[in-house]
Amino acid sequence: MTRRFGVGASVGLLLLAPMSTAAAQEWSARIEVEGSLFPASPADPGQIHNSTSLAFRPEWEFEFDDRRQLITLEGFLRLDSSDPDRTHADIRVLSWEYVAIRWELRVGLRRVFWGVTESQHLVDVINQTDLIESPDGEDKLGQPMLNFAWVTDFGTVDVFVMPLFRERTYPGSRGRLRFQPRVETNETVFDEGADSGRLDLALRWAHSVGAWDLGLSHYYGTSRDPRFMFGGVPDIVGGEESAVLIPVYEVIHQTGIDAQLTTAAWLLKLETILRSGQGDTFGGLTGGFEYTFGGVFGTVADLGVLLEYSWDSRGEAMFGADPLDVLAAPLTEPLGFSVFQNDLFVGTRLALNDTGSTSLLGGGAIDLDTGSLLLILETSRRIADDWTMEIEARAFVGADPGEPLYSLRRDDYLRVAVSRYF
Repeated sequence: MTRRFGVGASVGLLLLAPMSTAAAQEWSARIEVEGSLFPASPADPGQIHNSTSLAFRPEWEFEFDDRRQLITLEGFLRLDSSDPDRTHADIRVLSWEYVAIRWELRVGLRRVFWGVTESQHLVDVINQTDLIESPDGEDKLGQPMLNFAWVTDFGTVDVFVMPLFRERTYPGSRGRLRFQPRVETNETVFDEGADSGRLDLALRWAHSVGAWDLGLSHYYGTSRDPRFMFGGVPDIVGGEESAVLIPVYEVIHQTGIDAQLTTAAWLLKLETILRSGQGDTFGGLTGGFEYTFGGVFGTVADLGVLLEYSWDSRGEAMFGADPLDVLAAPLTEPLGFSVFQNDLFVGTRLALNDTGSTSLLGGGAIDLDTGSLLLILETSRRIADDWTMEIEARAFVGADPGEPLYSLRRDDYLRVAVSRYF
């Protein structure tokens, strides 16, 4: 393995294309004020108690050549009052796209989503996760790529060539919702061949057959989710060595299948993967259903009921409760894990279908081995023509030492965000 000191990547793109009289452009932006409340004191006294932040999300689209070509820009900036590591900026999208009758070509920084399930997205492997922004894994960094799509009567075949690997972001030493011990990205390790300059490759076939939406994919390149080694770094305050987790990135092969069946009010969903390159070859799956009741309570509202089961052959044990034990923990190779290794997610989704587009998602994931719970609540509503409000809450109940969620046992939180659209 080779060790890299320092993190960060800068990507510069110059997109040139011939102009046409048939052109149109559109600017938009969103400014968000966010506040997060953590009722319990942190597990680490160096962590923050509460925080406020300001985010700016500009977007620009330029369409020309009789709608055959498109340039897209999506930027992101967050300023956080408490955690310096959460103050960050990124270009989520900066891409050029050409659309022909039977093929499409896209070049630049893009975000690509694969998957159908709610509780986790196993097959979604193209973009890196931005864990500084949110713990749910939904926020992604922009990925430099060349993407060629071939559209046939038997489905769409996408080829991805991706330079400039981007590392996963993690909350800093002051941040909440982080592992104990914390992740030290300045000590990141790349296994042989997994450095940030390699070319990652992916191939995906997607097709709709009647009520089925099917996807088959294969990825070969640096894993977006690292394994970890235990290590120690000097404590600036106490002068002693502090335990840390060191990310280790390796080259993997991952084959994935995603499928969704839509019949009347039912959605049947499945994602499954097989991955090699991170120790022993392992598999994982998430599958379940969503059933929607229309016009509930004599209104126009829709109520959906969700149930999903997740399994991962790696298990979930990660590290013990005492960080001092971590420094002495013998590891013959980096350690990987899954939060959802034998878990059941049950939830409900309510859409009021009103003028404010009010929606609510609530539910919980229970570990069928230990009984620990992850409870979630997410709701949003338009409160004026150009204003929206989002409320999000999470609670971590009964996690045992050794489970990944044990690190978050004191990080129950309530988040409120108000956004203005321009």
